[in-house]
Amino acid sequence: MGEKTCRWGILSTAEIAKKNWASIANSGNGRVVAVASRSVEKAQKFISACQASVPVAHSVDAVGSYEELLSRSDIDAVYVPLPTGIRTEWVVKAAQAGKHVMVEKPCGVTTADVQAMVDACNASKVQFMDGVMFMHSARMNAMRAVLDDGKSVGEIRRIASQFSFCADQSWVESNIRASSQLEPAGCLGDLGWYTIRIILFAMKYEMPVEVRGRILNGVKRADSSDVVPMEFQGEMHFANGVSATFFNSFRTNNQQWAHISGSKGYLAVNDFVLPYYGNEVSFDVGNHSFSADGCYFTMEKHLKTQQLREYSNNAKNAQETALFRNFSELVNTGNRDNFWPEVALKTQRILDAALKSANSGGGAIAP
Repeated sequence: MGEKTCRWGILSTAEIAKKNWASIANSGNGRVVAVASRSVEKAQKFISACQASVPVAHSVDAVGSYEELLSRSDIDAVYVPLPTGIRTEWVVKAAQAGKHVMVEKPCGVTTADVQAMVDACNASKVQFMDGVMFMHSARMNAMRAVLDDGKSVGEIRRIASQFSFCADQSWVESNIRASSQLEPAGCLGDLGWYTIRIILFAMKYEMPVEVRGRILNGVKRADSSDVVPMEFQGEMHFANGVSATFFNSFRTNNQQWAHISGSKGYLAVNDFVLPYYGNEVSFDVGNHSFSADGCYFTMEKHLKTQQLREYSNNAKNAQETALFRNFSELVNTGNRDNFWPEVALKTQRILDAALKSANSGGGAIAP
């Protein structure tokens, strides 16, 4: 008997789903069975575009409604990249239909949304996971080992992270990420989910005791009822004295870095969200030293780069492929991992606190 295969349905034809079509195709233990949109024609157009780029040998069905896809008995799991503003309804319906759920980020508009999703998945005994690709990179285990070895970084004191890209005016006027109805948290939701998550990772998922936030730039489109953050800064403080800062922007050129500073050194990674194109992922560990001898003040550079063999662009060992392989493994073996809903809820709680702080004068909020 051959290995089990997780049978996937994709709920929406969002652009990110094209990348994940390839990830599922290369996972080795999953395959796309059907794609749903609001019309069969739109779903078929998506399938044809994906087949032209990353062809799969089996046929994939175009489905003209989300309900129809969820009612199918040949779907084990759904990937849900629907806009955040309408996502909760469909994640809950998917869980109630007995489908395991991988959901794009930010998972919900509020923590209550995410709790409703998790509760529905728990009630149906299906897996819930957010689609944060970098969590499944081999680099994360290597970084964890360095942070925990007691000598490379020592005791963590400060964490800083930035994720940004510079959108033009036409993007701002048309993209759903600038719509308060569909993506009300704007850059905080779209990009801050990652910077918050890397900070949580560094802190072994300890929650901060307070969060502060500030909207540095926002837009209010004619089709939106509220201002949407275009540039956001946040600050977290932890019970042990560690502080962390994050910056997210749709107005600053491509950056996706994190620095974790400690008593003995620091760890720096410059492409933690989407690794630079190539066949390796890496991070740096710095243990620079200063000495003064009479008139000579010397700062010595001691920098080590740790590299791991991991390809980009949906390759078989790429982080996005590992995401779908790891999820499919849970589905195929009948196991559930509670870590994933728990960390999604923690991330959403911090995001909510940062936005609440920003909208109430920047004061401290307990997440």
